[in-house]
Amino acid sequence: MTTTISATLFNALRKGKEQLSTEALHRILCFVESQRTEDSAFKDKSGKADLYYTSFGLTLSYLLGMKNTDAYLRQQTAEHLDLVHYAAFMRCKRISRLMRYGKAGLLPTALFPTKIKPLEAFKVIPNGDIQSPYTQFLWLSLREDAGQRIKDRKRIMDSLAGYQAPRGGYMNTKDGGAATTNATVAALAIKGRLGGYKANEDVFHLRDSQDVSGGFRAAEVSPVPDLLSTATALFLLSCYRIRPNYPAREFIEAHWLDSGGFAATLPEDSSDVEYTFYGLLALGSI
Repeated sequence: MTTTISATLFNALRKGKEQLSTEALHRILCFVESQRTEDSAFKDKSGKADLYYTSFGLTLSYLLGMKNTDAYLRQQTAEHLDLVHYAAFMRCKRISRLMRYGKAGLLPTALFPTKIKPLEAFKVIPNGDIQSPYTQFLWLSLREDAGQRIKDRKRIMDSLAGYQAPRGGYMNTKDGGAATTNATVAALAIKGRLGGYKANEDVFHLRDSQDVSGGFRAAEVSPVPDLLSTATALFLLSCYRIRPNYPAREFIEAHWLDSGGFAATLPEDSSDVEYTFYGLLALGSI
């Protein structure tokens, strides 16, 4: 039986949680709670309620066994959202059902696919390209969570060829010149999900881009490795059952702040629910 991208991600988050002590979990739980607003949204970096950050906060809330209301979600409308925020909104609704009804809350979707907006209907999409790896990753995940059968697997996989970088990996634009971690992870996640997680040169290119510190950079020219790139790269490698070249635990734990949340990079001293999500994902992927 196959599993969805969302389910695979959540399983990795659960593994990350299982590695932590009771005290460590309490610190993270307190941090997540501190990021919640009065109407049960979650704060962005500026402290304002944000739908994108709420999707991470709700996921962590569900993972940590916290309670949450859907007051904020009831205020949102999906009609004019861009693809990234639409995906966040749909994820929030899904998690809200899980928190209220348990797995039985997903039964209607399993029996009857949820209607979602067609990709072409979005006025704003990542990189302005409906075929870029990150856009297609978001769209595939949305379709899976909506319970839709993916009948156009070959077309999707074939479309990724135009984004392969000359020296390995993938780009989010056809004229990008060099691979990025975001695009490479997205493309390989799609290929693994639709065609099976079979080792290939691009996976090894991703593995070999790891810094000796244990982290991964967003791109070759990025000044320092970051937690988002590290978490997604380690997660992707774990899906393909490929070990990274260097241990990553010390790198990950170095991003855990006294606040209980995780920072984006080592030079930063602030945290949010997005990077706390990536901190647990990284731990669960090593």
